[in-house]
Amino acid sequence: MAERKTKENDQSVEQFLNRIEDEKKRQDCFVILSLMQQITGYPPKMWGDSIVGFGSIHYKYAAGHEGDMALTGFSPRKQNLTIYFTMGFERYPDLMAKLGKYKTGKSCLYIKTAADIDLKVLGKLVERSVKEVQDYYPREG
Repeated sequence: MAERKTKENDQSVEQFLNRIEDEKKRQDCFVILSLMQQITGYPPKMWGDSIVGFGSIHYKYAAGHEGDMALTGFSPRKQNLTIYFTMGFERYPDLMAKLGKYKTGKSCLYIKTAADIDLKVLGKLVERSVKEVQDYYPREG
């Protein structure tokens, strides 16, 4: 099986974010960075070349595939700011209804700007998601 390319590394998160040319997107990233760090209690780490992650989990599927991934994180993509939620969104209809303007993929939340959403609601989503992921993937002894 191929080795996973998106791994935690020692690249500087601050340098990565400061290279974002669009000033508004760069500012939004620092807002999301602060919010996620405060809620998770984990320092930000680079995962691959473009994902800022917080914490990590080790997963193992029944088929034997296993690896590590960020507990939660975000990435400033060209079209959107992408926020990663490991367990998806179906279990949070109350919060999703209050979030604001966004789109979703299976476990990705896409926003244009931080001003399009309610950051307090995003914080609650991150908090619930992190707890559920940690409960689902408990740390080994």
